[in-house]
Amino acid sequence: MPAPQSGVELDPDQLSPGALRGLVEEYVTREGTDYGHSDWSLEDKVAQVFQQLECGEARIVFDLEQESASIVTEPELALHALESAPRAANG
Repeated sequence: MPAPQSGVELDPDQLSPGALRGLVEEYVTREGTDYGHSDWSLEDKVAQVFQQLECGEARIVFDLEQESASIVTEPELALHALESAPRAANG
């Protein structure tokens, strides 16, 4: 039996411009977000994330259990897919 779906991917166009901007700003100001050793302005970070969303390097995922949206990168999605994949039984 498949596991219950815990999240759905949203297209950026499904959010109002204000909600999308707020989500991107929350993402870029989140503790632990790494932009290397360069000093980036908030606008630079926001523009970079909008570009990542546009080209598919980042995606918006709505968590059905927590009823909240978040931005995730392709490597994060791949890691989640690996973690949630069923493991083969030993023996």
